Formats: sequence, structure tokens, C-alpha cells
Amino acid sequence: MTLLGTLLKNRRAGETHLAWNQPQLHSSEPLDLTSTQFQDGGALPLEHVLKRFGGKNLSPQLEWSPPPEGTAQLLLAVEDFDVPMSRPAVHCLALIDPHGLGSAHRLPAGALSAKQPAAGVTVLRSTVGRGYQGPGPIKGHGPHRYAFQLFALATAVDHGTGSAAGRPRAVLASVTGPVLARGRLTGTFER
Repeated sequence: MTLLGTLLKNRRAGETHLAWNQPQLHSSEPLDLTSTQFQDGGALPLEHVLKRFGGKNLSPQLEWSPPPEGTAQLLLAVEDFDVPMSRPAVHCLALIDPHGLGSAHRLPAGALSAKQPAAGVTVLRSTVGRGYQGPGPIKGHGPHRYAFQLFALATAVDHGTGSAAGRPRAVLASVTGPVLARGRLTGTFER
């Protein structure tokens, strides 16, 4: 596997196609997105990595500043933009009911589990499965960056019908209402 990673070392999706850079997901208002488990630009702890690579596949704890008044839903997208493909790989896509969290503006570790998501969280399909799918880059490919992107939406996303049903890129493209605020946190991992 190391040989394959070395051969593909210069092939990376890049930031161009991240959800963050899609026109319908722009906003000038910031949401401060942080984690107690890693710093922005820092390494993701092993517990957040796929099980087959020694991790627990546990989504990290996340917290954010209060979303703006009028936020109907939060959209969380986690993407690996160093994957050797033409577009970033979606490792998690989730809809969060800000009212379902009460006054909390955070998700505990493991809240993005496909089998038992936290209250107020709806996990959707990602590129590689349902719910949070931790890092598992090709060995020898170098460090991969994982962008945790949170968007405060004025209009809830209808994810269950039409062309958006089940496909992460279609769900992201289906955002029609304005994005009231957004925040980003990037973690890294290398095998």
C-alpha cells in the first residue's frame, strides 16, 4: 500500500470543491467552530480514526458560537480534501436541529454515530457510508486534511426526497435558503 500512496502523492482533490467554496454555502458571518480534542490545523487523535487502522471511529467533540437568530437548521460536512480523487471525499454529512440541542451549542464525542446519533442530529450518507467515517488515507500518501464545516441555514434542507435523497453532493447542492453564518475547523491525519 505504501507504493500506491507514493505513486499518488501529488494527486489531491484540493479545496476548490469543498462545501466551503460552493456559492450557495457562502456567508460573511462567522461561527466559531472548535474542539477540545484537537486544534485547528492539528492532528486528529487516534480514537477518531477508522477502526481498521487502530482507531475507534468516534466523531470528535465539537462546539460552536451561538448561531444567528432565524437559524432553522445546522448542516455539518466533514470532507477529506487531500484524497487522490477529483473531488473531496465526504466523511460525514449531518443535519442538526439547533432547537433539539436546547441551549447547548455542542456535540459530544460520538454524537455523529450512524447507529446512535445524538438527540437533534440526523446523519446522512457520506461518500463512504452513513454517519461519521473517520480518517483512513492510503499509507504513504502523506498528511490528509479533514475540514469540519458547519453552516447555519435559514431554511431546512429537504434531504429525503427528490434528487438530493441519499447523495452527499446533491444534499449540499440542494441548499436554497441563505446561509446565515458558517465556521470551519481542520484536523489532519497521516498513515
